[in-house]
Amino acid sequence: MQIDIEPTSRTSGPDGLRIECLGVDRYREIQDLNETVFGERRVIIRLDRNDLLFLVAYIRDEAVGYKVGYAEDKGTFYSAKGGVLDGYRRLGIARALLLRMQNEARAMGYRRLAFDTFPNMHRGMTILGLTEGYKVATAGYNAAYQDYRLRFEKLL
Repeated sequence: MQIDIEPTSRTSGPDGLRIECLGVDRYREIQDLNETVFGERRVIIRLDRNDLLFLVAYIRDEAVGYKVGYAEDKGTFYSAKGGVLDGYRRLGIARALLLRMQNEARAMGYRRLAFDTFPNMHRGMTILGLTEGYKVATAGYNAAYQDYRLRFEKLL
């Protein structure tokens, strides 16, 4: 079965949405969002990654979502984790964060953005990747999560 979903260029989210790049000194804010969204404090294993990027989405002055990424290799920027608070999902915030990360990675000289997702656990991220023109690069079963892991990639 093939799923055909047209890529979109929609970049806007809800009124009042702004996305900021945060420094590592504000990592606690990312941890707080991560704990609310996923129920765990740990966002990524290491903070000593090259080109570590923290993006936080705000509506008015409330942090409602985040995305974390870093250099995977010389040409690939990896989106390691991200999430949006329950009450703010399906408003375009995750898309806006992904597009901002693409722009930031491109500005740093990366040619590709990649992310992994578990389609049965995070169906929305799978759909977002497909609608934004990402291709499935690899797929495999992850016993720890008891789900298939899909790796999405897109040339910037």
